[in-house]
Amino acid sequence: MIDTVLQFTANSLDQFVRNQFGLNESKVLINNLIEADGSVPKPNQNKLVISMINIAQETNRQFYVRNQRLSDGSFSNVRRPERYNIDLLVSSSFDDYTETLKFLNSGIQFFQINPVVNSSSYSNLPEGIDRLEFEVEKISYFEMHNLWSAMGAKYVPSVIYKMRLITIESENTQGFVAPVTNQSNPVLPNQ
Repeated sequence: MIDTVLQFTANSLDQFVRNQFGLNESKVLINNLIEADGSVPKPNQNKLVISMINIAQETNRQFYVRNQRLSDGSFSNVRRPERYNIDLLVSSSFDDYTETLKFLNSGIQFFQINPVVNSSSYSNLPEGIDRLEFEVEKISYFEMHNLWSAMGAKYVPSVIYKMRLITIESENTQGFVAPVTNQSNPVLPNQ
């Protein structure tokens, strides 16, 4: 699901950028910022690059319903879906610094226009994705410096967005539970 969500986001951002500037070629890609040998990947040149920099499980339990009612009235005991938040780094690296800023600005506009993506705003939302939320991550200069240093890359203009509520669900049923059909009065112990 992670790859599907990232590819959908990249494709939607790319279409926005291409429409905004009247371009025929793709300007957005999903890639790492640095190769294992320390070099900058050649495909990143003159592109907006989306990189996943963190993933964290959403622990809000309201999403985690364990039993699902079946048509015969019984319940299936299924593994709870897990929801995740993904931090995306959107970086801009063009030969001309003005172009770098222009394309980064366009990326920011895309996420400002689309803070929530669902099937009513995007008919091509992949199956299994109900909703995506994007929120800019506010980090300090020091934190940004540490992030780029940890990646072993030289800083380029960038912004971080938190993509909320990516659902990863196992299709495993762990068992079946019969419904309660007879209710008797429980005997309470004397107090």
